[in-house]
Amino acid sequence: MTTAQLTSPYQHYVYAYPHKTAYRELRDRPALRSLWAAQDKSALALYLHIPFCEVRCGFCNLFTRIGAPDGLTGAYLDALERQAGAVREALGDSEPVRFATAAFGGGTPTFLTAAELERLCDIAEQGMGADLRAIPLSVEASPATATADRLAVLAERGTTRLSLGIQSFIDSEARAAVRPQRRADVEAALARIRDTAIPVLNIDLIYGIDGQTEQTWQRSLDAALAWRPEELYLYPLYVRPLTGLDRHRADAEGPDPAWDAQRLRLYRAGRDHLLAHGYTQQSMRMFRRADAPQQGADDYACQSDGMIGLGCGARSYTADLHYSFDYAVGMHEIRGIIDDYVTTTDFAHAEVGYRMDPHEARRRHLLQSLLQAEGLPVDEYQARFGTAPLDDFGAELHRLADRGWLTDPAAPHLRLTPEGLAHSDAVGPDLFSPAVRAAMAAYERK
Repeated sequence: MTTAQLTSPYQHYVYAYPHKTAYRELRDRPALRSLWAAQDKSALALYLHIPFCEVRCGFCNLFTRIGAPDGLTGAYLDALERQAGAVREALGDSEPVRFATAAFGGGTPTFLTAAELERLCDIAEQGMGADLRAIPLSVEASPATATADRLAVLAERGTTRLSLGIQSFIDSEARAAVRPQRRADVEAALARIRDTAIPVLNIDLIYGIDGQTEQTWQRSLDAALAWRPEELYLYPLYVRPLTGLDRHRADAEGPDPAWDAQRLRLYRAGRDHLLAHGYTQQSMRMFRRADAPQQGADDYACQSDGMIGLGCGARSYTADLHYSFDYAVGMHEIRGIIDDYVTTTDFAHAEVGYRMDPHEARRRHLLQSLLQAEGLPVDEYQARFGTAPLDDFGAELHRLADRGWLTDPAAPHLRLTPEGLAHSDAVGPDLFSPAVRAAMAAYERK
Protein backbone atom coordinates (compact mmCIF):
# COMPACT_ATOMS: atom_id res chain seq x y z
CA MET A 1 0.00 0.00 0.00
CA THR A 2 1.54 3.30 -1.09
CA THR A 3 1.44 6.54 0.86
CA ALA A 4 -0.94 7.94 -1.74
CA GLN A 5 -3.34 5.07 -1.20
CA LEU A 6 -3.26 5.66 2.54
CA THR A 7 -3.92 9.40 2.22
CA SER A 8 -6.04 9.91 -0.90
CA PRO A 9 -9.70 8.79 -1.02
CA TYR A 10 -9.57 8.81 -4.84
CA GLN A 11 -7.50 5.91 -6.22
CA HIS A 12 -9.64 4.09 -8.76
CA TYR A 13 -13.26 3.95 -9.74
CA VAL A 14 -13.71 0.18 -9.51
CA TYR A 15 -16.02 -0.23 -12.48
CA ALA A 16 -14.94 -3.83 -12.86
CA TYR A 17 -12.47 -6.21 -11.26
CA PRO A 18 -9.93 -6.97 -12.56
CA HIS A 19 -9.45 -3.78 -14.57
CA LYS A 20 -8.75 -4.14 -18.28
CA THR A 21 -5.17 -3.00 -17.72
CA ALA A 22 -4.64 -6.38 -16.03
CA TYR A 23 -5.77 -8.23 -19.17
CA ARG A 24 -3.15 -9.76 -21.44
CA GLU A 25 -3.03 -11.47 -24.83
CA LEU A 26 -4.38 -15.03 -24.64
CA ARG A 27 -1.80 -16.87 -26.69
CA ASP A 28 -3.89 -20.05 -26.85
CA ARG A 29 -6.91 -18.09 -28.19
CA PRO A 30 -9.47 -20.35 -26.47
CA ALA A 31 -12.58 -21.14 -28.47
CA LEU A 32 -15.73 -19.46 -27.16
CA ARG A 33 -17.62 -22.73 -27.51
CA SER A 34 -15.31 -24.39 -24.98
CA LEU A 35 -15.37 -21.36 -22.65
CA TRP A 36 -19.16 -21.35 -22.44
CA ALA A 37 -19.81 -25.11 -22.59
CA ALA A 38 -20.10 -25.60 -18.82
CA GLN A 39 -21.50 -22.16 -17.91
CA ASP A 40 -24.99 -21.46 -16.65
CA LYS A 41 -26.81 -19.83 -19.57
CA SER A 42 -30.23 -19.43 -17.95
CA ALA A 43 -29.87 -15.74 -16.95
CA LEU A 44 -27.19 -14.08 -19.05
CA ALA A 45 -26.48 -10.36 -19.27
CA LEU A 46 -26.01 -8.79 -22.70
CA TYR A 47 -23.95 -5.65 -23.34
CA LEU A 48 -23.49 -3.98 -26.73
CA HIS A 49 -20.71 -1.41 -26.99
CA ILE A 50 -20.81 1.55 -29.40
CA PRO A 51 -17.40 3.32 -29.40
CA PHE A 52 -18.43 6.67 -30.90
CA CYS A 53 -19.11 10.10 -29.39
CA GLU A 54 -19.83 13.51 -30.92
CA VAL A 55 -17.18 14.98 -28.60
CA ARG A 56 -14.77 13.48 -26.10
CA CYS A 57 -15.10 15.03 -22.65
CA GLY A 58 -11.89 16.19 -21.01
CA PHE A 59 -12.16 13.64 -18.19
CA CYS A 60 -13.11 10.66 -20.36
CA ASN A 61 -10.81 7.62 -20.48
CA LEU A 62 -13.43 5.30 -21.95
CA PHE A 63 -12.88 3.36 -25.13
CA THR A 64 -14.41 5.75 -27.66
CA ARG A 65 -13.49 7.93 -30.61
CA ILE A 66 -14.76 11.32 -31.77
CA GLY A 67 -17.03 11.10 -34.77
CA ALA A 68 -17.04 8.47 -37.50
CA PRO A 69 -16.00 8.80 -41.14
CA ASP A 70 -18.66 8.00 -43.72
CA GLY A 71 -19.56 4.33 -43.59
CA LEU A 72 -17.76 3.51 -40.34
CA THR A 73 -20.87 3.11 -38.16
CA GLY A 74 -22.41 0.83 -40.78
CA ALA A 75 -19.23 -1.22 -41.00
CA TYR A 76 -19.10 -1.39 -37.20
CA LEU A 77 -22.67 -2.72 -37.06
CA ASP A 78 -21.77 -5.25 -39.75
CA ALA A 79 -18.93 -6.49 -37.52
CA LEU A 80 -21.21 -6.47 -34.48
CA GLU A 81 -23.66 -8.65 -36.41
CA ARG A 82 -20.86 -11.07 -37.37
CA GLN A 83 -19.72 -11.23 -33.78
CA ALA A 84 -23.26 -11.84 -32.52
CA GLY A 85 -23.64 -14.74 -34.93
CA ALA A 86 -20.37 -16.31 -33.81
CA VAL A 87 -21.13 -15.86 -30.12
CA ARG A 88 -24.67 -17.19 -30.38
CA GLU A 89 -23.37 -20.25 -32.22
CA ALA A 90 -20.73 -20.75 -29.51
CA LEU A 91 -23.42 -20.72 -26.80
CA GLY A 92 -24.94 -23.78 -28.44
CA ASP A 93 -28.44 -25.22 -28.28
CA SER A 94 -27.94 -28.11 -25.87
CA GLU A 95 -29.66 -26.10 -23.13
CA PRO A 96 -31.91 -23.02 -23.12
CA VAL A 97 -30.10 -19.70 -23.56
CA ARG A 98 -31.90 -16.81 -21.87
CA PHE A 99 -30.94 -13.18 -21.38
CA ALA A 100 -32.14 -11.55 -18.17
CA THR A 101 -30.80 -8.00 -18.74
CA ALA A 102 -29.43 -5.92 -21.59
CA ALA A 103 -27.53 -2.65 -21.89
CA PHE A 104 -26.20 -0.46 -24.70
CA GLY A 105 -23.17 1.58 -23.70
CA GLY A 106 -20.13 3.24 -25.10
CA GLY A 107 -19.12 5.76 -26.11
CA THR A 108 -22.57 7.04 -26.84
CA PRO A 109 -25.02 4.52 -28.32
CA THR A 110 -27.30 7.36 -29.41
CA PHE A 111 -24.49 8.62 -31.66
CA LEU A 112 -26.10 6.12 -34.04
CA THR A 113 -28.99 7.33 -36.18
CA ALA A 114 -32.53 6.18 -35.44
CA ALA A 115 -32.30 3.61 -38.25
CA GLU A 116 -28.97 2.36 -36.91
CA LEU A 117 -30.46 2.05 -33.41
CA GLU A 118 -33.20 -0.12 -34.93
CA ARG A 119 -30.50 -2.31 -36.40
CA LEU A 120 -28.65 -2.43 -33.06
CA CYS A 121 -31.83 -3.71 -31.40
CA ASP A 122 -32.27 -6.25 -34.20
CA ILE A 123 -28.75 -7.57 -33.55
CA ALA A 124 -29.59 -8.01 -29.87
CA GLU A 125 -32.92 -9.68 -30.58
CA GLN A 126 -32.45 -11.60 -33.81
CA GLY A 127 -28.72 -12.17 -33.58
CA MET A 128 -28.51 -13.05 -29.89
CA GLY A 129 -32.09 -14.02 -29.00
CA ALA A 130 -32.66 -11.38 -26.31
CA ASP A 131 -36.29 -10.29 -25.91
CA LEU A 132 -35.70 -6.59 -25.28
CA ARG A 133 -39.34 -5.84 -24.48
CA ALA A 134 -39.43 -8.49 -21.77
CA ILE A 135 -36.23 -7.64 -19.84
CA PRO A 136 -34.66 -4.49 -18.35
CA LEU A 137 -32.82 -2.56 -21.07
CA SER A 138 -30.55 0.34 -20.11
CA VAL A 139 -29.18 2.78 -22.71
CA GLU A 140 -26.63 5.57 -22.32
CA ALA A 141 -27.17 8.89 -24.09
CA SER A 142 -25.93 12.46 -24.29
CA PRO A 143 -28.05 15.63 -24.46
CA ALA A 144 -27.00 16.37 -28.04
CA THR A 145 -27.96 12.89 -29.31
CA ALA A 146 -31.19 12.44 -27.31
CA THR A 147 -33.27 13.45 -30.30
CA ALA A 148 -36.97 12.70 -30.65
CA ASP A 149 -36.53 10.13 -33.43
CA ARG A 150 -33.85 8.20 -31.55
CA LEU A 151 -35.82 8.26 -28.30
CA ALA A 152 -38.91 7.00 -30.12
CA VAL A 153 -36.97 3.98 -31.38
CA LEU A 154 -35.57 3.21 -27.93
CA ALA A 155 -38.96 3.52 -26.24
CA GLU A 156 -40.69 1.35 -28.85
CA ARG A 157 -38.00 -1.34 -28.62
CA GLY A 158 -38.39 -1.73 -24.86
CA THR A 159 -35.88 0.58 -23.17
CA THR A 160 -36.67 0.74 -19.47
CA ARG A 161 -33.82 3.05 -18.38
CA LEU A 162 -32.08 5.94 -20.09
CA SER A 163 -28.89 7.32 -18.57
CA LEU A 164 -28.04 10.89 -19.56
CA GLY A 165 -24.53 12.21 -19.02
CA ILE A 166 -24.97 15.88 -18.07
CA GLN A 167 -22.13 16.33 -15.53
CA SER A 168 -23.05 19.96 -14.75
CA PHE A 169 -25.96 22.31 -15.42
CA ILE A 170 -23.55 25.25 -15.12
CA ASP A 171 -22.25 26.16 -18.58
CA SER A 172 -18.89 27.41 -17.30
CA GLU A 173 -18.31 24.17 -15.38
CA ALA A 174 -19.20 22.11 -18.43
CA ARG A 175 -16.60 24.07 -20.41
CA ALA A 176 -14.03 23.55 -17.62
CA ALA A 177 -14.61 19.78 -17.93
CA VAL A 178 -14.14 20.09 -21.71
CA ARG A 179 -17.77 19.20 -22.28
CA PRO A 180 -19.18 21.93 -24.52
CA GLN A 181 -22.91 22.18 -23.98
CA ARG A 182 -25.54 24.78 -23.14
CA ARG A 183 -28.00 24.36 -20.32
CA ALA A 184 -30.89 25.24 -22.63
CA ASP A 185 -30.00 22.28 -24.83
CA VAL A 186 -29.70 20.00 -21.79
CA GLU A 187 -33.14 21.04 -20.53
CA ALA A 188 -34.63 20.49 -23.99
CA ALA A 189 -33.17 16.98 -24.10
CA LEU A 190 -34.61 16.20 -20.67
CA ALA A 191 -38.02 17.40 -21.81
CA ARG A 192 -37.89 15.09 -24.83
CA ILE A 193 -36.91 12.15 -22.62
CA ARG A 194 -39.76 12.81 -20.21
CA ASP A 195 -42.15 12.89 -23.18
CA THR A 196 -41.27 9.27 -23.97
CA ALA A 197 -42.53 6.14 -22.24
CA ILE A 198 -39.11 5.23 -20.83
CA PRO A 199 -39.85 4.67 -17.11
CA VAL A 200 -36.44 5.35 -15.52
CA LEU A 201 -34.31 8.43 -16.14
CA ASN A 202 -30.81 8.52 -14.69
CA ILE A 203 -28.78 11.73 -14.63
CA ASP A 204 -24.99 11.70 -14.22
CA LEU A 205 -23.36 14.63 -12.44
CA ILE A 206 -19.68 15.28 -11.62
CA TYR A 207 -18.15 17.03 -8.62
CA GLY A 208 -14.62 18.37 -8.29
CA ILE A 209 -14.63 20.48 -11.48
CA ASP A 210 -12.28 23.45 -11.51
CA GLY A 211 -14.13 26.47 -10.13
CA GLN A 212 -17.02 24.44 -8.72
CA THR A 213 -18.31 25.50 -5.29
CA GLU A 214 -20.83 24.05 -2.88
CA GLN A 215 -23.28 26.68 -4.13
CA THR A 216 -22.86 25.83 -7.83
CA TRP A 217 -22.91 22.12 -6.99
CA GLN A 218 -26.25 22.54 -5.24
CA ARG A 219 -27.56 24.50 -8.22
CA SER A 220 -26.75 21.56 -10.48
CA LEU A 221 -28.32 19.12 -8.04
CA ASP A 222 -31.48 21.21 -7.82
CA ALA A 223 -31.65 21.57 -11.59
CA ALA A 224 -31.49 17.78 -11.87
CA LEU A 225 -34.04 17.26 -9.08
CA ALA A 226 -36.50 19.51 -10.90
CA TRP A 227 -36.90 16.67 -13.42
CA ARG A 228 -37.51 14.12 -10.65
CA PRO A 229 -35.09 11.56 -12.09
CA GLU A 230 -35.61 8.06 -10.79
CA GLU A 231 -31.84 7.76 -10.37
CA LEU A 232 -28.86 10.05 -9.97
CA TYR A 233 -25.19 9.12 -10.21
CA LEU A 234 -22.70 11.49 -8.55
CA TYR A 235 -19.17 10.97 -9.87
CA PRO A 236 -15.95 12.47 -8.52
CA LEU A 237 -13.87 14.03 -11.26
CA TYR A 238 -10.71 12.13 -12.16
CA VAL A 239 -7.90 13.33 -14.38
CA ARG A 240 -6.55 10.19 -16.01
CA PRO A 241 -3.45 9.78 -18.21
CA LEU A 242 -3.96 10.46 -21.93
CA THR A 243 -7.29 12.28 -21.41
CA GLY A 244 -8.04 15.85 -22.50
CA LEU A 245 -7.73 17.33 -19.02
CA ASP A 246 -4.48 15.45 -18.44
CA ARG A 247 -2.90 17.27 -21.38
CA HIS A 248 -3.57 20.58 -19.64
CA ARG A 249 -2.52 19.49 -16.16
CA ALA A 250 0.44 21.43 -14.85
CA ASP A 251 1.45 19.25 -11.92
CA ALA A 252 2.84 15.74 -11.84
CA GLU A 253 0.98 12.63 -10.81
CA GLY A 254 0.31 12.25 -7.11
CA PRO A 255 -2.28 13.11 -4.48
CA ASP A 256 -3.64 16.64 -4.28
CA PRO A 257 -4.85 17.12 -0.68
CA ALA A 258 -6.78 20.32 -1.46
CA TRP A 259 -8.61 18.71 -4.38
CA ASP A 260 -9.28 15.56 -2.35
CA ALA A 261 -10.79 17.71 0.40
CA GLN A 262 -12.93 19.59 -2.13
CA ARG A 263 -14.28 16.40 -3.67
CA LEU A 264 -15.05 14.86 -0.27
CA ARG A 265 -16.80 18.03 0.81
CA LEU A 266 -18.91 18.15 -2.37
CA TYR A 267 -19.66 14.42 -2.14
CA ARG A 268 -21.02 14.79 1.38
CA ALA A 269 -23.04 17.86 0.44
CA GLY A 270 -24.51 16.04 -2.57
CA ARG A 271 -25.24 12.88 -0.62
CA ASP A 272 -27.00 14.76 2.17
CA HIS A 273 -28.97 16.87 -0.31
CA LEU A 274 -30.29 13.82 -2.16
CA LEU A 275 -31.10 11.94 1.04
CA ALA A 276 -33.09 14.96 2.22
CA HIS A 277 -35.03 14.93 -1.06
CA GLY A 278 -36.28 11.34 -0.80
CA TYR A 279 -33.46 9.41 -2.46
CA THR A 280 -31.82 6.30 -1.04
CA GLN A 281 -28.10 5.66 -1.40
CA GLN A 282 -27.25 2.46 -3.28
CA SER A 283 -23.48 3.00 -3.47
CA MET A 284 -20.99 5.83 -3.26
CA ARG A 285 -22.20 7.00 -6.69
CA MET A 286 -25.76 5.77 -7.11
CA PHE A 287 -28.89 7.28 -5.58
CA ARG A 288 -32.45 6.11 -6.31
CA ARG A 289 -35.70 7.93 -5.71
CA ALA A 290 -37.55 6.09 -2.96
CA ASP A 291 -40.67 5.60 -5.10
CA ALA A 292 -38.85 4.69 -8.33
CA PRO A 293 -39.89 1.50 -10.12
CA GLN A 294 -37.60 -1.43 -9.54
CA GLN A 295 -35.49 -2.48 -12.53
CA GLY A 296 -34.15 -5.77 -11.28
CA ALA A 297 -30.54 -6.16 -10.22
CA ASP A 298 -28.54 -2.92 -9.97
CA ASP A 299 -26.01 -4.19 -12.46
CA TYR A 300 -26.32 -1.78 -15.38
CA ALA A 301 -22.60 -2.16 -16.06
CA CYS A 302 -23.16 -5.91 -16.45
CA GLN A 303 -20.39 -7.01 -14.09
CA SER A 304 -21.66 -10.45 -13.07
CA ASP A 305 -20.57 -13.83 -14.38
CA GLY A 306 -22.58 -14.89 -17.39
CA MET A 307 -21.94 -11.61 -19.18
CA ILE A 308 -21.87 -11.47 -22.98
CA GLY A 309 -20.21 -8.36 -24.37
CA LEU A 310 -20.39 -7.49 -28.06
CA GLY A 311 -18.29 -4.74 -29.61
CA CYS A 312 -14.60 -3.88 -29.58
CA GLY A 313 -14.68 -2.28 -26.11
CA ALA A 314 -16.99 -4.79 -24.43
CA ARG A 315 -15.96 -7.39 -21.86
CA SER A 316 -17.38 -10.86 -21.42
CA TYR A 317 -17.29 -12.88 -18.21
CA THR A 318 -17.37 -16.57 -17.59
CA ALA A 319 -16.62 -17.99 -14.16
CA ASP A 320 -13.10 -18.85 -15.33
CA LEU A 321 -12.12 -16.12 -17.79
CA HIS A 322 -12.77 -12.42 -18.35
CA TYR A 323 -12.05 -11.50 -21.95
CA SER A 324 -12.30 -8.66 -24.42
CA PHE A 325 -10.34 -7.08 -27.27
CA ASP A 326 -7.29 -4.86 -26.96
CA TYR A 327 -7.59 -1.78 -24.73
CA ALA A 328 -6.36 1.79 -25.21
CA VAL A 329 -7.11 5.35 -24.13
CA GLY A 330 -5.13 7.33 -26.70
CA MET A 331 -7.18 8.37 -29.72
CA HIS A 332 -4.77 7.05 -32.37
CA GLU A 333 -4.64 3.61 -30.77
CA ILE A 334 -8.41 3.48 -30.30
CA ARG A 335 -8.97 4.26 -33.96
CA GLY A 336 -6.61 1.44 -34.91
CA ILE A 337 -8.43 -1.07 -32.69
CA ILE A 338 -11.81 -0.05 -34.14
CA ASP A 339 -10.44 -0.34 -37.69
CA ASP A 340 -9.16 -3.85 -36.88
CA TYR A 341 -12.52 -4.80 -35.36
CA VAL A 342 -14.60 -3.81 -38.38
CA THR A 343 -12.45 -6.02 -40.65
CA THR A 344 -12.46 -9.04 -38.32
CA THR A 345 -14.14 -12.17 -39.61
CA ASP A 346 -13.14 -14.68 -36.89
CA PHE A 347 -15.04 -13.93 -33.67
CA ALA A 348 -15.03 -17.51 -32.42
CA HIS A 349 -12.06 -17.09 -30.06
CA ALA A 350 -11.12 -15.03 -27.02
CA GLU A 351 -8.13 -12.79 -27.76
CA VAL A 352 -7.31 -10.77 -24.61
CA GLY A 353 -8.28 -11.54 -21.04
CA TYR A 354 -7.60 -12.46 -17.43
CA ARG A 355 -8.01 -15.96 -16.06
CA MET A 356 -9.98 -16.07 -12.81
CA ASP A 357 -8.86 -18.57 -10.21
CA PRO A 358 -11.06 -19.40 -7.18
CA HIS A 359 -9.26 -16.88 -4.96
CA GLU A 360 -9.79 -14.03 -7.44
CA ALA A 361 -13.45 -15.01 -7.76
CA ARG A 362 -13.85 -14.74 -3.99
CA ARG A 363 -12.05 -11.40 -3.93
CA ARG A 364 -14.19 -10.04 -6.75
CA HIS A 365 -17.42 -11.08 -5.03
CA LEU A 366 -16.32 -9.47 -1.76
CA LEU A 367 -15.18 -6.27 -3.45
CA GLN A 368 -18.26 -5.77 -5.59
CA SER A 369 -20.60 -6.55 -2.68
CA LEU A 370 -18.87 -4.27 -0.18
CA LEU A 371 -18.99 -1.32 -2.57
CA GLN A 372 -22.80 -1.49 -2.52
CA ALA A 373 -24.57 0.17 0.39
CA GLU A 374 -26.41 -3.06 1.24
CA GLY A 375 -23.11 -4.89 1.71
CA LEU A 376 -22.50 -8.62 1.83
CA PRO A 377 -24.52 -11.26 3.72
CA VAL A 378 -21.91 -13.68 5.01
CA ASP A 379 -24.19 -16.70 4.56
CA GLU A 380 -24.56 -15.83 0.86
CA TYR A 381 -20.79 -15.82 0.47
CA GLN A 382 -20.47 -19.10 2.36
CA ALA A 383 -23.15 -20.74 0.24
CA ARG A 384 -21.29 -19.79 -2.92
CA PHE A 385 -17.70 -20.47 -1.89
CA GLY A 386 -17.86 -22.79 1.13
CA THR A 387 -15.72 -20.45 3.24
CA ALA A 388 -16.26 -17.26 5.26
CA PRO A 389 -15.04 -13.80 4.14
CA LEU A 390 -13.19 -13.35 7.43
CA ASP A 391 -11.27 -16.60 6.84
CA ASP A 392 -10.32 -15.60 3.29
CA PHE A 393 -9.69 -11.87 3.78
CA GLY A 394 -9.27 -11.32 7.49
CA ALA A 395 -6.31 -8.94 7.21
CA GLU A 396 -8.06 -6.72 4.68
CA LEU A 397 -11.35 -6.64 6.58
CA HIS A 398 -9.69 -5.83 9.91
CA ARG A 399 -7.69 -3.06 8.21
CA LEU A 400 -10.88 -1.49 6.88
CA ALA A 401 -12.55 -1.79 10.28
CA ASP A 402 -9.54 -0.20 12.00
CA ARG A 403 -9.91 2.81 9.71
CA GLY A 404 -13.59 3.13 10.59
CA TRP A 405 -14.64 2.16 7.08
CA LEU A 406 -16.24 -1.22 7.88
CA THR A 407 -18.68 -2.32 10.54
CA ASP A 408 -17.79 -5.37 12.65
CA PRO A 409 -15.81 -7.73 10.35
CA ALA A 410 -17.16 -10.70 12.34
CA ALA A 411 -20.82 -9.66 11.87
CA PRO A 412 -23.19 -11.85 9.83
CA HIS A 413 -23.64 -8.96 7.37
CA LEU A 414 -20.61 -6.95 6.20
CA ARG A 415 -21.27 -3.29 5.40
CA LEU A 416 -19.19 -0.21 4.83
CA THR A 417 -19.84 2.62 7.26
CA PRO A 418 -20.97 5.97 5.80
CA GLU A 419 -17.34 7.06 5.91
CA GLY A 420 -16.34 3.81 4.23
CA LEU A 421 -18.80 4.46 1.40
CA ALA A 422 -17.33 7.95 1.04
CA HIS A 423 -13.92 6.31 0.60
CA SER A 424 -15.11 3.58 -1.81
CA ASP A 425 -12.47 4.56 -4.36
CA ALA A 426 -9.79 3.74 -1.78
CA VAL A 427 -11.57 0.69 -0.34
CA GLY A 428 -11.80 -0.99 -3.75
CA PRO A 429 -8.10 -0.73 -4.65
CA ASP A 430 -7.20 -1.82 -1.11
CA LEU A 431 -8.85 -5.15 -1.94
CA PHE A 432 -7.03 -5.73 -5.24
CA SER A 433 -4.89 -8.86 -5.23
CA PRO A 434 -1.09 -8.56 -5.53
CA ALA A 435 -1.29 -10.31 -8.90
CA VAL A 436 -3.81 -7.82 -10.29
CA ARG A 437 -1.85 -4.86 -8.93
CA ALA A 438 1.32 -6.17 -10.55
CA ALA A 439 -0.40 -6.68 -13.90
CA MET A 440 -1.93 -3.20 -13.80
CA ALA A 441 1.42 -1.64 -12.87
CA ALA A 442 3.13 -3.44 -15.75
CA TYR A 443 0.57 -2.30 -18.32
CA GLU A 444 2.00 0.01 -20.98
CA ARG A 445 -0.39 2.91 -21.54
CA LYS A 446 -1.43 3.53 -25.09
